[in-house]
Amino acid sequence: MPITAALCNSYKQEVLSGVHTPAHIYKIALYASAATLSKATTAYAALNEVSGTGYTAAGATLAGFATALDADTAILDFTTDPTWPTSTITARGALIYNSSATNKAVAVLDFGADIASTNGTFTVTFPAATAAAGLVRIA
Repeated sequence: MPITAALCNSYKQEVLSGVHTPAHIYKIALYASAATLSKATTAYAALNEVSGTGYTAAGATLAGFATALDADTAILDFTTDPTWPTSTITARGALIYNSSATNKAVAVLDFGADIASTNGTFTVTFPAATAAAGLVRIA
C-alpha cells in the first residue's frame, strides 16, 4: 500500500515559519488504496480520492483548530473528529491540508487497511493531543 503516515515536509516548513492562525481553514480528504500519498505529498489533489454517497470531493472542514505544548513538543490538534454521516464509502487513508494556504499538505494518515461504511457514519478518530500521541507533533 503506497499511503504512508508521515508529517509532510511542506507542513514542517509552515510550522517553522509560524504562519498558522486560527483563521486558517483545515480540511481532511479521504483516499482509496490506489492513492500514492507520502511525506513527499505537498498539496491536496483529487486523484484517487474517495467517491460515494455522503462524501463530497475535497473532504470535510476540520473544526477546533488549536495548538498546544506538551513538554517540548508542539501539537496541532482539532477538537472534533471528522464524520461523514449516512455515507457509503471505502477509504484507506486521508490527507489533512490547509485550504486557506493553497491547499498545502499538513499530514498523511494511513488507516492500515480499507475502512468502509455502508449507509452509516464514517468517522476518523484523532488521538489525544499529547507529546506521545498527538496527531501532528513537532519535537
